[in-house]
Amino acid sequence: MIWFQSANDKAKPARKVCFAAVLMATQFFSSNAHSAEPPFTVKSEQVLLFDADTGSVLFSRKADLPFPPASLAKLMTAEIAFQALIEGKLQPDTAFTVSEHAWRTGGAPSRTATMFARLNSQLTVNDLIQGITVQSANDGAIVLAEGMSGSEQAFAEVMNERAQALGLKQSVFINPTGLPQDGKQQVTLTDMVKLARHLHDSYAQYYPLYSQESFSWNNILQRNRNPLLRLNMGADGLAMGGTKETGLSIIASSQQNGRRVYLGLNGAKSVLERTEDAEKLIRWAMNDFVKASVFNADTVVAQAALYGGTQGSVGLVVHEAVSVLVPVQDKTKLRSQVIYEGPVAAPVTKGQEIGRIQILHDTDVLLERPVYAAQDVAEGTLRNKSLDALYELATGWIRRLLK
Repeated sequence: MIWFQSANDKAKPARKVCFAAVLMATQFFSSNAHSAEPPFTVKSEQVLLFDADTGSVLFSRKADLPFPPASLAKLMTAEIAFQALIEGKLQPDTAFTVSEHAWRTGGAPSRTATMFARLNSQLTVNDLIQGITVQSANDGAIVLAEGMSGSEQAFAEVMNERAQALGLKQSVFINPTGLPQDGKQQVTLTDMVKLARHLHDSYAQYYPLYSQESFSWNNILQRNRNPLLRLNMGADGLAMGGTKETGLSIIASSQQNGRRVYLGLNGAKSVLERTEDAEKLIRWAMNDFVKASVFNADTVVAQAALYGGTQGSVGLVVHEAVSVLVPVQDKTKLRSQVIYEGPVAAPVTKGQEIGRIQILHDTDVLLERPVYAAQDVAEGTLRNKSLDALYELATGWIRRLLK
C-alpha cells in the first residue's frame, strides 16, 4: 500500500529548501519500487526500458550517452515520409528513380542492407517505405531522400529540423541511412525511444509496417530483420543498427495485455547478445511489474513558497493522475520531489504552471509531470512584501552559498 505525508505538512520544509536553491518540497512514500538493476545480467552497455502507459523508466543505463545511429537513422527517415504522406505532400504511388549513387551506396554493390533495386528503375513511395521499415534498406532510404529533397544532404537538413521539432535534443543526422560519412552523426537511446513512441502514436496506419513478416523486391524475398518478432512476446517493431566501434543496437516495442513498453539497447557485442538482452528485459517488464497509483488528479502534492502574496505559500497540484510501474517483489522506498524556481512572485493564478514533480528511485527519475497552482493568490499589502523582503534578506545568503 502506498502512503504519503500530507502536502500541507510540507509547507515549512518546502520554504526552507526553496531558499536554499536546492530540490524543493520533497516527500517520501513506501511501495514496491523501481529496481535499480534487473535480477539478471544485462550485457549491453547502454539501456533504456520505458513503460508507455505510466511514463515510467523501468531501467536506464547511460541512456543519454551519444552514439552513431547506423540503421537507427532510418527511423527518422521513415518519420519524414510518414508525415509527408499524412499531410498530402507525398503520395503512396509516386515513383522515384534509382540513381547511380543510390545503387552503388545502398544497393547490391554496397553489400549492405538493401532491397536490391535495379539501377535506373522506378520504385513507388509505398514500396520504398516497406523496404526501409521491413528490410532496413539503404537503397530505399537514399532513393526516397533524393526523390523528396533532391539529395541526401538536403534531406538530412529536413531530418535535423524535424528532430528538433520532436524534442530529440541530442540527435544529429548526416544522411538518411546512418551509413558512415564525414561529420558527426549521433543519437541517444532517450531520443530514439521518444521517436519510436511518436511513430507508434502518430502514424497508426504506417506503424504496422515494422512488424510485416517479409517483403519481396526484384524477385528476392527477405524476412523482417527484427528477431524479436518471432519470439511470441508481443514485439511489433522497430529497428536495429550497430557499428564496430560502439557495438550493436536495437530500438524495440512490445505490447501485451494492454501494456506497451519501449526498449533501447546499444553496445551489445553480438547479435545473440543483443537479442538475449532485449528478450529478457521486455519479458521482465511485462511479467514482473505492477501498476501503482501515486497521485490522483488535482491532488495537492506540495507547497511552493510565495513572495509578496496574501499568504506565504500555494498548493501545487497535478492535473492528471500519476501512476508508476513497480516490481512485484521489490519493496523499497520511492520519493517524489517538486522542482521550481522560487520563491514564486505573487499574484498567482489557479492553474498556472509552477514547476514539475519527479518520481524517483534513489537518483533515477522514473517519471516527471508538471505541477500547477491549486488556487488564486492575490498580491499582498506593502506589509506582506516588507516581511517577505526581510525574510529574503535574512536567508538569501544561504541560497547564494549553495548555488
